[in-house]
Amino acid sequence: MAGQSDPHLSIFSPSEVEFVAEDEIVEIVPNIRMEALNMICGDFGPFFPQIASKVPLWLAVALKKRGKCTIRTPDWMTVDRLTQVLDAERESPKEFQPLPFHYIEISKLLFDHARDDISDAYLVRSLIEDIRDVRFHKVETGLETISGRTHAVKLKNLSAMEVNIVRPFMVRTLQAFYKHDSPQMIQQADNIGSRPTPVTDRGPRRDLRRR
Repeated sequence: MAGQSDPHLSIFSPSEVEFVAEDEIVEIVPNIRMEALNMICGDFGPFFPQIASKVPLWLAVALKKRGKCTIRTPDWMTVDRLTQVLDAERESPKEFQPLPFHYIEISKLLFDHARDDISDAYLVRSLIEDIRDVRFHKVETGLETISGRTHAVKLKNLSAMEVNIVRPFMVRTLQAFYKHDSPQMIQQADNIGSRPTPVTDRGPRRDLRRR
């Protein structure tokens, strides 16, 4: 899809979508003792060694970079789960399987900063890329069905990055249809305009007298 290679076709850049995804909650296992962190978005901690805690992804990455924790891989990022999703995506050409709204950004951040915490990292990455390709192909196929009679398009279970790429293209397509209309609609409008205007019989006219 064009939007995958051209960020100018998207509403937000990939880095901006990734920034939003950093607020997603993940689980970490600290290896140090640390007091609670009081943030604008909430309080996190206190942290104790080998006791799991839930924190935003951006905080998990920051602690991971400093060697203060490991990041637990989300349940959906296992080989078994992703294999099931990929099979279901291929078997259902008109349906999208439910995945986290930011699954693309979360997986990218984890591969960039916590690859050593992911079991079978190479296979997991390969499965996510295959799932993404299958889903984008479905989107492209669905967009080909848009016509001048299309008033809305419903795509359930799309992710943030997929919506970001599809939305501007879809909006411009529908706007073009409404601007130029389809030949059928133009022909129908011409036929209506060429019909004689019916004259209503209001009875005999009365002559006006001169004063």
